[in-house]
Amino acid sequence: MAFDEILKKYKTKTCVLSIEKIDEDHYGNIRVVSGNKAHCDDILNLTGHPFVPGCPYEMCFPKDMNFEDFCYRCAIGGSPMHTYVNLYQMGLWLNMFMIPLESDQENMGYCIYSYEVTPQADSSRMSDLSGEAAARVLETCIKLRGTTDFQKSVDDVIVDIRDICGADACCILLLDDEEKKCSVLAEARSKSAKQSVREHIEKSFYPIASNWKNTLRGSTCIIIKDAHDMEEIKKRDPMWHRTLLDFEIQSLVLFPIKRGEVTLGYIWALNFNTENTVKIKETLELTTFFLAAEIENHELMERLRILSTIDMLTGVYNRNEMNNRIDALRVPGTNTIYNFGIVFVDMNGLKRINDNEGHPAGDLLLKNGANVLQNSFRGHDVYRAGGDEFMVFVTETSEAEIKEMCEQAKKNAEKFDNVSFAMGFCFAENSNNIVDVLKTADERMYEDKEQYYQNHPDIKRRLG
Repeated sequence: MAFDEILKKYKTKTCVLSIEKIDEDHYGNIRVVSGNKAHCDDILNLTGHPFVPGCPYEMCFPKDMNFEDFCYRCAIGGSPMHTYVNLYQMGLWLNMFMIPLESDQENMGYCIYSYEVTPQADSSRMSDLSGEAAARVLETCIKLRGTTDFQKSVDDVIVDIRDICGADACCILLLDDEEKKCSVLAEARSKSAKQSVREHIEKSFYPIASNWKNTLRGSTCIIIKDAHDMEEIKKRDPMWHRTLLDFEIQSLVLFPIKRGEVTLGYIWALNFNTENTVKIKETLELTTFFLAAEIENHELMERLRILSTIDMLTGVYNRNEMNNRIDALRVPGTNTIYNFGIVFVDMNGLKRINDNEGHPAGDLLLKNGANVLQNSFRGHDVYRAGGDEFMVFVTETSEAEIKEMCEQAKKNAEKFDNVSFAMGFCFAENSNNIVDVLKTADERMYEDKEQYYQNHPDIKRRLG
């Protein structure tokens, strides 16, 4: 077939692709049969070599499973195709159109491929979706932005995504490259799903998830819809392929959740409805764009919250968070807590360490002291009230248990040089008299401190 005359009429970069049909589930070579001037100039600029008609498509464009699927659907299936995607590894956006052409060969299909590449996203093209896909994406945005409960929002969204995909299970997985671990942000399963993803996403799963970047090979997503795609994954990522087989996964769609060059995590659907592959890809492509912005914003706010509540030296809660906790209990009849205790702690000898050994030694003393308290009162909140003073809030306890934990803290302190506590606690059946509880714990702590100085008169004289 002669395509040159047809291509001359296209101003944008345009070429004709051919694809060899082997059977209903397999295809052979995909080639760039012919190209217009804009296409030829683009290939020369990108590769440094002139375009060769009839060359394998990988000589012109990056090898991509999704691109091949589009070619097959268009040239063999006869469906016009369009997508607008972020080529994130290249820092570019691609607007592509494929139009099927008649073929005079039974096992060979042809399509016109016209494409435009830009460095910045075009919002008008991003919104150029089918009516159904646009409605789905809009609904997702409203849910993400329309509530102050971020977790509830993503829980609702992942249920919607599972419904869109007709999948057994959907999951949003976050990556922590510093800690080298991953965690499930949200998950939705059908009644027929055999097991929860949360049960298997542990630290050992991180090597698999962290390698998905290499498995993607620059593609915007991974779509496994049949045995042909599964074989390609086997070549690219044998370890992940074995995991998919172990969990009886027949089909999968996986999208990275990215902000700029940073991969925040991934969203996937397992055993999805492959008849709706194009619609699913179109919807999730844009959904992940907005989801990434919300996740990044949530993580930023979480970091700011931590900075405002955590004492940066010791890692325990700070005075501001302690005051908030106490103030919430000072309102009679509200937020009543039962069977709790307050423990006030004062570190002995901090001034002496600072004066004689310097403030770095004093900082180490505080860190060690905080570490002892966190281990001794495991599962309860430890606060640094300021200087050498700490407070521990113990819930669902008894007076005997608090006493035992205090004694254990003093015993654990002996494992560190110079770590010593003066402690006082008060147990209360309810928090209606929180002021009295605080006062009693504070008085007992000072009594314990006086006893410490009586037992160590040499230290008391040094403190002057």
